[in-house]
Amino acid sequence: MGRILRTTDSLLLAVLRLALGVVMFLHGTQKVLGWFGGSGFSASLSSFEQMGIPTVFAFLAIAAEFLGGLGLIVGLLSRFASFGILCEMAVAVLMFHGRNGLFMNWSGQQKGEGFEYHVLAMAISVAVLIGGGGAFSVDRALSRSK
Repeated sequence: MGRILRTTDSLLLAVLRLALGVVMFLHGTQKVLGWFGGSGFSASLSSFEQMGIPTVFAFLAIAAEFLGGLGLIVGLLSRFASFGILCEMAVAVLMFHGRNGLFMNWSGQQKGEGFEYHVLAMAISVAVLIGGGGAFSVDRALSRSK
């Protein structure tokens, strides 16, 4: 467990962790609570299933955003949370957004979305996965206490 929690006092990692955590948590609240125009848990789960994603993986994707985002905000199990988000974003690109062939919908005139957002989320996830939660994280406090 020490290897999972171990991190430096890096302010850069803290900023990356917080940015990813806030964005993912807000996306998760749409799917879990129906906030910000979201559809709520049951409808989100059903939507994933209609896209051909098995229920267990749909649940894990929703949990990665909501619980993983919350974990990143406080810096608890940051590597675990960032791994979940990395997996979710990779699947989104490979199964859905990559099919459009668009890195970015530059003019807004093409059908579908690009995957530039997903690339950023994956890059930040990799940074947190490698470096940990950084400064001001629960991970840092727990790893220093050992």
